[in-house]
Parts: sequence; structure tokens; C-alpha cells
Amino acid sequence: MLFKDLNLIAPIQKALKTEEYNNPTPIQEKAIPSILSGRDLLGCAQTGTGKTAAFAIPILQTLARERSVKGSTRQIRALILAPTRELAIQIGDSFRTYGRHMKLRTIVVYGGVSQVRQTDALRAGVDILVATPGRLLDLIDQGYINIRNVEMFVLDEADRMLDMGMVNDVKKVISQLPEKRQNLLFSATMPQEVSQLVSSILVEPVRIEMEVKSPTAKNIKQEVYFVDEKDKSALLLHLLKNKAIVSALVFTRTKRRADRVSRALEKEGIKVQAIHGDKSQQARQFALNSFKKRELRVLVATDIAARGIDVEELSHVINFDLPNIPETYIHRIGRTGRAGMGGIAISFCDNQERAYLKDIEKLITKPIEIIKNHPYPLMNIVLEQNRNIAKEPHRAKTGKTGSRPAPKADSRRDGKKADGKRWGKSTGKPAEPKRTKTQ
Repeated sequence: MLFKDLNLIAPIQKALKTEEYNNPTPIQEKAIPSILSGRDLLGCAQTGTGKTAAFAIPILQTLARERSVKGSTRQIRALILAPTRELAIQIGDSFRTYGRHMKLRTIVVYGGVSQVRQTDALRAGVDILVATPGRLLDLIDQGYINIRNVEMFVLDEADRMLDMGMVNDVKKVISQLPEKRQNLLFSATMPQEVSQLVSSILVEPVRIEMEVKSPTAKNIKQEVYFVDEKDKSALLLHLLKNKAIVSALVFTRTKRRADRVSRALEKEGIKVQAIHGDKSQQARQFALNSFKKRELRVLVATDIAARGIDVEELSHVINFDLPNIPETYIHRIGRTGRAGMGGIAISFCDNQERAYLKDIEKLITKPIEIIKNHPYPLMNIVLEQNRNIAKEPHRAKTGKTGSRPAPKADSRRDGKKADGKRWGKSTGKPAEPKRTKTQ
């Protein structure tokens, strides 16, 4: 199927042609007609499937189609809630890209920066508002925003919002929306909490769940390196000596660890920055833009800070620390291998993280390839893993997975450089809770 087969209006088709987008992704092919028909929609799809365009394109078309009937009064007619500033900015960019030949106005509001520019923009009028829940409620309370006339409401990445403890803010926003509206909810996973939210928001929704045999993209090569925790930094530096790693997004479990890894790589002459919740919005956006422009080779991030990052032709994702929630692994590695392109996902696994690896392999229904030939191996783990795979061919079957308590971060020294010098001392930081919400 082609985009032109979806009965899109000329301005949108022109924008898609400029971007050289010809074929819709499966979720776009299914969602766009349903949204254009006015139905509520529940979309469950893994990251990197094109869900932003799946709702942005039909929203633009619906609002443009109705503008001639309702007149030129500019008010907030579509509201999109996103869990993070980065994702909100990305969504806003998508609306502007697909609506570049239309007169609809999109504004993005988020916390962590001064609200002055945002309130000035709001005074000029807005058709489509993209917002994070906290800043949206602040501006509503101050009288800058009125959402009583919203016709289309999108809750994006609902599972991540719940993980981040935003459910009460989301409910407050929903309580101020008009009863008659079209609702669209998207979530990469569908835990019980999201299902309850679906029941309270959506009315007889069209359900689109992308049936994928493996939750991870087939074009992503996945590898795991068994390595002692103290040698992880040295192994990362060793891998980055390979020029084939053109760009790498490195995930760490904590904010402090992200800073430590970033400083260590910078000392070795690698162009790198770290982004996490303690960084200002300006610093985070600057680092992300530098990474997209290839001015940085490595971006070190925590999970929440990385949510919404969309970098074209990202060659590698490296899990410096394995996540204790298996679904998070899928979100992480989905940053590479997008739009049909190839990518490589590398994971470091120390002795305390072996249970996490087992949960991940259950979720993706296959074992991850073990790389044995590297300078910092844990041979006993490698041999044991091989024996388990040989003895238990059924081990990759899916099963119930959840979060495990995270091991102590930085419980030992971070490792040695190739020259044998230490990179840093232990922070002595205690184990983190099961689901980290502050990174």
C-alpha cells in the first residue's frame, strides 16, 4: 500500500513526498483510516513502528477538514500528552513536518525551562497542543490554557507514564476535557494498569496490536558480553576503538553512573555527553542535537531521559547496565534498526545481572548471541550459559516476566583503563527500587 491510497488531502501528501515517505508502516496503514472515521483507538506497538505519524497525519487532516466549517477562531482542538520533554518535542516536530503546507498551528509545552516563551506562544493561538502533564496542569491553573474545546485527545506511551508515576496528573487532565471527544491511546506494552486506563478513557475503541513473533526488530543484531562489573568501563572503551561504531547510545541504570561513564570516555578523547533527569532541558536538548548532527559519537543516557530519542542511522545501542524490567530492553534497542535499517545492540552482563538476561531472553523468545572473544571474559559464565542452552532447548519460550530488584550500582570500582589506572571510586550507592522513576 502507498500513502496515496489512504485518501489523504493534498497538503499532507505533498509533505510526505518531500520527506520521501511512500509506504505507510503497518500501524499507520491500520490506524489512519480508523482515526479518520472518528473512532476511538487503542494502539499497542513496539517502539520504532511509526506510531507518531499514525496519529499525527489523521489529526492534521481531521482538523483541516473541519476548519472551513467552524471558522477561523483558533483554539486548542487537539491535545497530545507525552511522558517526557524529549518525546513531546519530537511529536511537535512531526506535526510541523506533516503539516508544513497547512495553516494549523502546533505548540509544545514542557517543564524544566522558563514558561515565558511558551505562554507568549499560547497567547497567539494554537490548534494542536503537545504537552507533558505537569507543565500542562501548571498552565491550566494559571489560566493560560483552556482544554474544554478539545476534539481529539492522544495519550502517548501510556505505559511509560504509569512507570513514571504520572497517573494522577493524567487523570486530572482528563477530568478537564469535554465528554464528547475522540480518544487515541498508544502504549508499547499493556500491563494491567494500562488496561484499566483504557477502560476509563476509550469508548468502543478500534484495537490495533501489531502481531510480532519476536518483540525486537529482526534487523537488529543482538549480542551479549559476559564481563565483571569492574571491567565494564574498560570493555566499553575497548569496543569503541572499533571505528565501525559510528554512533552509540549507551544506557546506564543511574544518573551518577551516566556521568561517570561520560567523564571516563571523555578523558580518553571520545566525543561524548550524558543526559538524565538532573540535566537542564537546555543541556539535554543541546546534547541530543549534537548527537544527531554527529558532533558527538557517544550519548550516555538513563532510560527516562532517552525516551523519545529518534536518531536516524543510529548504528549501535549499548546496554552498559542491563535493565531489571525486560520490556525496557526492547525500548532501548529499538532506538537502532529503524525504518528497515540495520543496527547492533550490545549488552554487558555481570554476575548480578544474569537473572535479568534470562528474563529478557524469555520475553524475546530466543537466546542472545554470546561474544566470547574479548579481553575481559567471565569464562565460567560463558561455559555455563552454553551448557544451559544445550540442555534446555525450551528455555526461550515466553513466560511471565516482571521487574527484578536492581543490583547495587557502582558497588565496586568502575574498572581499569587499558593502562591499568582506575577510573573512579565506589559511590557506595544502595540498591535501587524495582522501578526507578526519577532518572
